[in-house]
This record gives sequence, structure tokens and C-alpha cells, in this order.
Amino acid sequence: MGELSGSQKMMIAVAAVFAIGFFMVGSNKEQTDEQRKSASMIRDRANMNRIAGQKCPQLIKKHTGTQISSLVSKTKTDNATYLTYEYTGEKGDNFKTASCTLSASDTGFHITKFSVDGKVIVDK
Repeated sequence: MGELSGSQKMMIAVAAVFAIGFFMVGSNKEQTDEQRKSASMIRDRANMNRIAGQKCPQLIKKHTGTQISSLVSKTKTDNATYLTYEYTGEKGDNFKTASCTLSASDTGFHITKFSVDGKVIVDK
């Protein structure tokens, strides 16, 4: 009577996993408003970086014919409503400087300013 069978041990292990899972889910829901706001801001900034990293090089290629091979030379942001990437052309590129601003709105993220070599192409 003192020894457990294999099936009993398995049932205890499954119950323990469920108990740990319920504890972990319950403890994760106990975030403060500040923690939720901070996490949301981090997700928004990551999304802005991802979208700007896709759209800005496409616009530069469309308007200059140059495929961006360099990294962003300068970044400006308020971490909530806009993100500006500035690029410096390299030897052989068809531009010297380009600036691309992605802004947040109620409908998502959009390119609101774009210029190449000081010539404004988009200004919304």
C-alpha cells in the first residue's frame, strides 16, 4: 500500500503540471497598469521599427533606383507617435541623404514624410 504504481505516478505528475500552469497564468494576470502600458509601448515601438524597416527602403528604391545596403544612419522618435529614419548614401548610390518618417494613427502606421536629397516627396 505504501508504493505507488506507474499510472498513479503519472497522474500525480500531470496534476502537478496543471497546478503549476494555473499558478503561472494567474500570476501573469496580476500586472499593474504601468506594466501593461510599458509592455504596450515596447510592442508599438517594435512594430514601428519593423514597418519602417520594410517601407522606407522600398520608397528609397522606388524613387532612386538604389537598393539600401547600409544601416540607418540616424533615428529620431518620441517612442509613441513617430519614428524617423535617416539614411546616408554610400559610394555608388543614387542619393546622398534620405529621410523617412513613419507616424502612428488610429488606422495604423503610415509614412507621413519622405525626402531624398532635400527634395520632399511625401508630406502628409
